[in-house]
Amino acid sequence: MTTTIGLIAPGEMGAAVAAAVTDPRARVVWASHGRSDDTRRRASGAGIEDVGDLADLVTASDVMLSICPPHAAAEVAEEVAAHGFRGCYVDANAVSPDTARSIDATVARGGAAYVDGGIVGGPPRQPGTTRLYLAGDDAIGIAALFADGPLEAVALDGGVPAASALKMAYAGWTKGSAALLLSIRALAAAEGVEADLLAEWTRSLPDLAGRSDRAATSGGRKGWRWVGEMDEIAASLDAAGLPGGFHEAAAEVYRRLSPLRDATDDTTATRAIEALLHPEEH
Repeated sequence: MTTTIGLIAPGEMGAAVAAAVTDPRARVVWASHGRSDDTRRRASGAGIEDVGDLADLVTASDVMLSICPPHAAAEVAEEVAAHGFRGCYVDANAVSPDTARSIDATVARGGAAYVDGGIVGGPPRQPGTTRLYLAGDDAIGIAALFADGPLEAVALDGGVPAASALKMAYAGWTKGSAALLLSIRALAAAEGVEADLLAEWTRSLPDLAGRSDRAATSGGRKGWRWVGEMDEIAASLDAAGLPGGFHEAAAEVYRRLSPLRDATDDTTATRAIEALLHPEEH
């Protein structure tokens, strides 16, 4: 029996996850209505079948897989529920536990089951690079769709929202620390001691200069997507009785880097620092 997986938003990550489905009985479909030419090419390259619009996607799908910018996750779930989806809704977005619970309630009102998801790593193109953590009653069944492929799907013992909680904790460090590192280097630049800081890092913390360069490149490319993720992490910390200000500041760092997303080459640390110190010019 064929399982039809409806993919919402075949961006770089979504298309790669769709291509990582290994179950021979599964087909992956999407809705091209209103989407860009770049998205259409990406979906076609991943072998994803176009079924038209969202209503057609809902009708065709047994499983709905949502991989989109975090700020859009709740709205997407509401749209899918409004179209009467009654299959298994998998939200694999970087959202807080409270947002995951809210999405669960949204799709449940429409009659759908819910699986909470969280992706750690980049687009899965080879084994060992990326994990899809899953939580919920149908987590094991969803994980089986990716068995022995480039994406390692892990069904967690905890229920909803265990996968989102794990993602928040993981990204809180990786992307949060990257934002902090760029801010510190920008401070040194503003005070005229960046070269001295880099020299001291070389002596005492030799990995930081390279890490800050990589943070500038990734932040320039993807910072626009990480603003909402930092907001979700801040909300997660607040809900746990912890200070959320670290990641509110990180959201602002990535907000200032967002105009660099259309750069034709990799963002350098110098360019990222300029965007942080002079956001009005970008």
